[in-house]
Amino acid sequence: MPSNVNPTVRRRRLGQELRRLRELKGMTAEEVAERLLVSQSKISRLENGRRSISQRDVRDLCGVYEVEDHRVVDSLMQMAKDSRQQGWWHAFGDIPYSVYIGLETDAASLRVYEPQVVPGLLQSRKYAEALIAGGLPEAPQTDIDKRAGVRTRRQERITDPERPLRMWAVIDEAALRRMVGGKQVMIEQLEHLVELSHLPHVTVQVLPFEVGAHPGVSGQYAILEFPDTTDSSVVYIEGVTSDLYLEKTNDVQRYSVMYEHLRAQALNVEQSRQFIDRIAKEYTRLTTE
Repeated sequence: MPSNVNPTVRRRRLGQELRRLRELKGMTAEEVAERLLVSQSKISRLENGRRSISQRDVRDLCGVYEVEDHRVVDSLMQMAKDSRQQGWWHAFGDIPYSVYIGLETDAASLRVYEPQVVPGLLQSRKYAEALIAGGLPEAPQTDIDKRAGVRTRRQERITDPERPLRMWAVIDEAALRRMVGGKQVMIEQLEHLVELSHLPHVTVQVLPFEVGAHPGVSGQYAILEFPDTTDSSVVYIEGVTSDLYLEKTNDVQRYSVMYEHLRAQALNVEQSRQFIDRIAKEYTRLTTE
């Protein structure tokens, strides 16, 4: 395994391999949990990569699954060791959505629908700071700065010359008209959005109000795909107290079809740029009144 693969992805791959071994053995997660005297939820978290996997966990599971090939066991043990390394985001302290950051860092492409705000990877620094401050009214400035710093670091994937993230963003008109940080901040944000939309690997489409009801009315979501075909795609839905990650093929397919409907109903790329530019000019006129 390449040394530059981040720990979140290592955990996912290890979890997928442990699930495969369990299924080959014909055991359920409940049966494994009973054998090891642990909870079923622990086995599930280990297999879906949401929990750090220790070498002892791997040893115990390989024992239950009667894995006799020492090369396989050693490889899994090494994966467990590597998965406990820290990603760059740990330098910022406790980040509530660190699992998502780990997935985003390694993703090859990202499709996101945002009904309320400009997507995080496309935000200007001032817009991000104002948005975070508004969402966390009781947070100290140090926390706001930390979160804004993480967001800025995440955005390096967009400008990375060697492995830029392929990004599609469908943004509801409401996100463009919601004044975050004041008129001047919005002008800068919208101009920044248009500028990024000219990058060959970034596609921005606007979903105007006139579309009416559409498949995205239930809220924000993102679909992440990875360069290694063995890594399953993930649908990410952000929550207030916890986030949801969907990896089942049927779930990913359903959200992918929804996304294609959103793209079809949204303005095309050039129309979207013109639309964003018109709203920016509206903010400009308001600053002179």
